[in-house]
Amino acid sequence: MKDLKDISASVIGRLPRYYRFLCELSQAGTVRISSGELSQRMGLTASQIRQDFNCFGGFGQQGYGYNVEQLKKEMASILGLDDLTPAILMGAGNLGRAVASQMRFEEMGFSLVGIFDIDPTYRGMKLGGVPILQNDALPAFCLEKRPKMAILCVPLDQAAALVDELILLGLDSFWNFSHFDIHAKYPQANVTNVHLSDSLMTLSYSIKNSNGGSRNA
Repeated sequence: MKDLKDISASVIGRLPRYYRFLCELSQAGTVRISSGELSQRMGLTASQIRQDFNCFGGFGQQGYGYNVEQLKKEMASILGLDDLTPAILMGAGNLGRAVASQMRFEEMGFSLVGIFDIDPTYRGMKLGGVPILQNDALPAFCLEKRPKMAILCVPLDQAAALVDELILLGLDSFWNFSHFDIHAKYPQANVTNVHLSDSLMTLSYSIKNSNGGSRNA
């Protein structure tokens, strides 16, 4: 098995997709599957799948393929889904409410332990059973609950000061919807940036540049 630090971002980026497909196979009652069958379902080559799995030691048996349930458990362990990381959500506006109500955090390795907002009108409200607290409660809350990850659903102009505070409170990981460049100031932080507008513009590019798309001369 490779040193985990040497595994490429592209391989790591495919792991959640493998896990999703394995969950679907498990729910359908599939007991085992070959790399060839998995490649047809996922649109990858069998060689690519075997190379990806070999980064973590390889899980198949020649002539048998992969045990779906066992491989699903291995993927869950690699992704850290079997050890829940406590997380907080910053911002209870439209985006924050959607994230809190729609995401199944515990299925993805996290436990949502707190929600915060500066707007006092949210005081006493709950999202998914989690009370919405004011930002001034952050220090005491973090001292007690020890969250490790923050979901940033705040406007860009609020993000910089908020990230400074969260870093000082011991959080080092961020699921960032704010468009604030956390890595520019905190390169050591674990950050996944979510740019919905970027993905939509990428789709626009694909449409305009596909064979069926129209382009102005």
